[in-house]
Amino acid sequence: MVAAVERAQAIGLDTLQIFSDNPTAWRRRAEPPRELAAYRTRLADFGLGPIAIHAAYLVNLAGPAEAFHAQSVDVLRHELTVAPSFGARFVNVHTGSHKGTGLDAGIARVVAGIVMALADVPAGPDAAVLVLENSAGGGGGIGVDVGEIAALLDAIAARGIAPERVSLCLDTAHLWAAGHPIDTADGVDRLVGELGDRVGLERLAMIHLNDSKVTRGSRMDRHEHLGAGAIGAAGLARILTHPDLGHVTYYLETPGMDEGYDAVNAARAHDLAEGRPLASLPPEAMELPGSRARTGPSVEPKAVLESGGLAR
Repeated sequence: MVAAVERAQAIGLDTLQIFSDNPTAWRRRAEPPRELAAYRTRLADFGLGPIAIHAAYLVNLAGPAEAFHAQSVDVLRHELTVAPSFGARFVNVHTGSHKGTGLDAGIARVVAGIVMALADVPAGPDAAVLVLENSAGGGGGIGVDVGEIAALLDAIAARGIAPERVSLCLDTAHLWAAGHPIDTADGVDRLVGELGDRVGLERLAMIHLNDSKVTRGSRMDRHEHLGAGAIGAAGLARILTHPDLGHVTYYLETPGMDEGYDAVNAARAHDLAEGRPLASLPPEAMELPGSRARTGPSVEPKAVLESGGLAR
């Protein structure tokens, strides 16, 4: 954990996103990690934040299987409960898949799960904000477009959940895979305008900043190095510099962390924001797998750096 903080600072990032535990298992540790105090000290030393916890990948609040839904609620409740001890402002979770049962039924299950999870986590100034991430759209994913996102947030509000407890994360690779034309400044502007009109930009807390390996509308979640994929430099630069997104925190989820490419992509993000041309990447960089399921290097305990953050 300490090494994750130090590496984020060393490669020019202002914050980071972590896993609080094993991201591919239901079981959560019973005791705080041994490095927690030292990790919190280094966060304070470097002034990193806002820290985000990415919830375990197994969580699916929208699915119809009752036992799986109950486990998902338990894990999300745990992530929200432990977040303050990790200094985390956000707990990010995928909206999930309705598994063919329909959008309305899926949204109802997501809302029910959120209500149950938040009921056991006291609100307050140190409480983490639950941040819902948009879907690439494959396999019955919820939150594919602004209409679905608005419907989900409206349904949450209808159950009496205060808006300050639930925010939104937009993953750029997911947006592209879902069909949003964010490869141009005009396309980004239209999306930001629609989001402002139908949801409110104050609800947007996080952006997962990624390029994409796939064609627009493919519904496939495959991340790529910034400016080297199908979205490209123009769209990503507009996302980074849009005047209405100055309050948002950006987190990298780009390929090749173990090979040192988080530092490369951090530098590319700064170049995009400053209008500088991007350097060419070596051929081997383009051969790295592109996927959201990045667990990072093996450390003990299993709270690892999933991705770096570029705070605005």
